Amino acid sequence: MPHVLLTDLDAATMHDGYGLINDAAIAIENGRVAWVGPRAEAPAWTGATRALGGRLVTPALIDCHTHVVFGGNRAAEFEMRLEGASYEEVARAGGGILSTVHATRAASEAALLDAALTRVDAMIAEGVAVIEVKSGYGLDIDTELRMLRVARRIADMRPVHVRTTWLAAHALPPEYAGRADAYIDEVCIEGLHTAHAAGLVDAVDGFCESIAFDVGQIGRVFDAAARLGLPVKLHAEQLSHSGGTALAARHGALSADHVEYATAEDARAMAEAGTVAVILPGAFYTLRETQAPPIDAFRTAGVPMALATDCNPGSSPMASPLLAMNMGCTLFRMTPAEALAGVTREAARALGLADHGRITPGARADLAVWDVAHPAELAYRIGFNPLAERIFAK
Repeated sequence: MPHVLLTDLDAATMHDGYGLINDAAIAIENGRVAWVGPRAEAPAWTGATRALGGRLVTPALIDCHTHVVFGGNRAAEFEMRLEGASYEEVARAGGGILSTVHATRAASEAALLDAALTRVDAMIAEGVAVIEVKSGYGLDIDTELRMLRVARRIADMRPVHVRTTWLAAHALPPEYAGRADAYIDEVCIEGLHTAHAAGLVDAVDGFCESIAFDVGQIGRVFDAAARLGLPVKLHAEQLSHSGGTALAARHGALSADHVEYATAEDARAMAEAGTVAVILPGAFYTLRETQAPPIDAFRTAGVPMALATDCNPGSSPMASPLLAMNMGCTLFRMTPAEALAGVTREAARALGLADHGRITPGARADLAVWDVAHPAELAYRIGFNPLAERIFAK
């Protein structure tokens, strides 16, 4: 990106709340923010200057929890749930994650990439510049690796940063029925070493739940990640209180995600460990759950809260971070400032990205320019995209 001074804008810097600076300017050098502040105090500038017509500028959005690489869809299960079947009942009947595993194993790398790009394009169109992409729909080493190769290729095909996460501990495939410990050893841990050696993994995740894996099994995966120097995160306390959040905190996890059944004690442990709570209202909405995450407990304990789409074919077929913001406010009573921080500053923290999600000197100059008068409008509107421009630092 050439040197440029952006002027005539309102900047939501996301330092504390909105951190809104009216009539601001942002200086960019070599793809980084060099200066931000009131336009009247802008430094002398020899590079290009662009006026943004009083628009709002925020950090570009970050979707810190997605499953955008997968085969097929699960519209039939959507109908089943509407007829009364629970998510757990669908899963135990052989549906859920396992139905997507079948479709993903059968799909070519090219087909998986083409399908993923349509979802990524929708996110980019709403101002997203960073996307986390998980494996977890292969449940064998070859398909898990294929998913991560596709995730890496997304960044070659589109102007977006991609962080990849090894999620082989997502569900137990039929060929390992009754042998969960063997699956952990032979696929989750052995495959992790292969993926790490190939440079395909940025973090390690698991699903700690009664329909997936217990604390001991996930702990072994996390121990393997630690030996490789990889950070961990966890799908925790989504359907029941299974001890996953406490496990994540003990391992210093970047994040614990879903966390509907987390307790105040869990929140205190997360705060002490610096673990981010990733709130995923799309799954809550789609599954018609009633147990909301303990937002007040997170606030009281000082737990950072991120928001993400959880884009996946079953429990959250949503690719709109703006809708996730609205849902976070409407369903969980997050404030609009918390929602915006959740898809910028705190989402960056959930991915371990210290130089993203803020407009501050030294940060990456990934920015979103909005046709709105106030940041609260981003969470307020439903089905409306006010993005005027996305500025992406390659």
